[in-house]
Amino acid sequence: MNLAINLCDFFMNQSRLVKISKYLSYHLRHRPDKLGLELAPGGWVPIKQLLAASKKDRFPISHAELEEVVDQNDKKRFSFDATGKLVRANQGHSIEIDLQLETEVPPDILYHGTGRRAVESILRDGLHKMKRHHVHLSADVETATQVGARHGNPVVFVVDAAAMQQDGYLFYCSENGVWLVDSVPPEYLLELTHGQNL
Repeated sequence: MNLAINLCDFFMNQSRLVKISKYLSYHLRHRPDKLGLELAPGGWVPIKQLLAASKKDRFPISHAELEEVVDQNDKKRFSFDATGKLVRANQGHSIEIDLQLETEVPPDILYHGTGRRAVESILRDGLHKMKRHHVHLSADVETATQVGARHGNPVVFVVDAAAMQQDGYLFYCSENGVWLVDSVPPEYLLELTHGQNL
C-alpha cells in the first residue's frame, strides 16, 4: 500500500514539475510581459519577482519547486546565476534579448534534428532561426534525434561546423550544451541516413 502511495506521489510531483517547466518556458522565453516581468541582459529575472508574479497569476510556485525544476530538468532549460538570486531560460527566446554569450569554437561536426516534413525546404534553403534568436544544434546524434522526434518522424542533419567557422560563421554554446548559430546554409548540411556513422 505504501509503495502505491509513494508511486502516486512521485507521478503527481513529476506532473507538477512538467507544468512548472512549461509555465517558465513560456514566460521566460516568450511572454515575460504577461507576468509584468522585464528580462535583464542575459535573460535574467529576480527570483522573488518571478515567484510573486506567478502567485499573482494564480500559478503559485514555491522556491523549492523552482530549484527542483532548474536542477532536474533533463534538457537544462533554466539556470540560476552565481548569486542564486536570478533565474533565466538558457536559450530558445522568441523575444529580443541579449543572452551575453561568448563566441566559441564548435566541434567539427554538429547535428540538427527535425521532422520529415521539413527536409525538402532545409535541403533547399538551409536552417534559419525563424522566430528564435538562433538555430539550435546538438553535439550528438542521440540528442538531435530526440529533438527531431518532437516534430514527427525524426530526421537528423549533419552540420559541417568546422567549414562554417572557417568561413566566418559565429557559434555560441548555451549553458546546457546547445550550440547556437544564426543560420546554416544548405551547402554545410548533409542528411544523415539510417545506420550511417560519422
